[in-house]
Amino acid sequence: MKPSNIGGQAVMEGIMMRHKDKYAVAVRRPDKEIELKVEDYKCTFGKASFLKKPIIRGVVSFVDGLVVGTKCLMYSAEIAGDEEDEEEAAKNAKLSEEELSAKKEKEAKQFQWLLYITVAISIVVSVAAFMLLPYALASLLRKVGASEFGVTVAEAFVKLALFLGYMFLISRMKDIQRTFMYHGAEHKCINCVEHGMPLTVENVMASSRQHKRCGTSFLFLVMLVSICLHFVFVLVPVYWVRLFGRLLMVPVVAGISFEMIQWAGRTDSKMADFFSKPGLAMQKLTTKEPTPDMVEVAIKAVEAVFDWKQYLKDEFGWEPEEENEEDHADIS
Repeated sequence: MKPSNIGGQAVMEGIMMRHKDKYAVAVRRPDKEIELKVEDYKCTFGKASFLKKPIIRGVVSFVDGLVVGTKCLMYSAEIAGDEEDEEEAAKNAKLSEEELSAKKEKEAKQFQWLLYITVAISIVVSVAAFMLLPYALASLLRKVGASEFGVTVAEAFVKLALFLGYMFLISRMKDIQRTFMYHGAEHKCINCVEHGMPLTVENVMASSRQHKRCGTSFLFLVMLVSICLHFVFVLVPVYWVRLFGRLLMVPVVAGISFEMIQWAGRTDSKMADFFSKPGLAMQKLTTKEPTPDMVEVAIKAVEAVFDWKQYLKDEFGWEPEEENEEDHADIS
């Protein structure tokens, strides 16, 4: 396996794929056609060089992933849903070009605000549910005389139970299962090219739906890293300092987890494979086997941002087979 640096995520009835400074969203419309949108990737925090330093780049990538991912989800929901209703179309038809332009500009600003609010709420809810709530629940053990070390151990089990329970429950939801099928298609496409095979539906379907750089593996690593780092607070005597310290550790946890998963994705070493196994096992919940038409959508997204033929040529010495002119000869 040779890393391609392609990343992506599943969206509503489609796939988002990102490579370097471009990302593409391919969505299957209700009429079964594939809608493709390609945009330049711009970092939410700018282009300052210090943002690319270890640990810091992990925090930046995490927040950026939420922003771009949420934006693509909102876009895909619009495309995959019903077309513009007749009433709205009639209203737009009555507007002048200037009025229509002003309306679209206003809607774009509203969309931007909604995007940032959604991301902010997602971060707050995630931190509260998977970082603070486990500690608050485990702290109840103090009433029966548990030590701070015992509370921290209990917190680890509560945190893992909440995370695994959440993943299991959403994997059982019918609508989410379809999104997880697209998630599988995303992984299969990346595995296909990174293992030196041409990006065809047949090759993609035969590829693995598990990948070491998956967001599921990242989240599982976040859980494990946070559990390890929280033992630092065992000796801190003040409850509120321990609680606030956990909040301050969130960016550090994200940064360390990012470095670990990037390292695992770049190497085939036995150590990397060992540390990747729990995350890969979790992906059995968050990825499902896709259908060929889902794979077609994923391939469309990949090809919009990544020259896989040149990649196979550079990394594997692959040359596309030339078509045999005799195969196309007119037989009379």
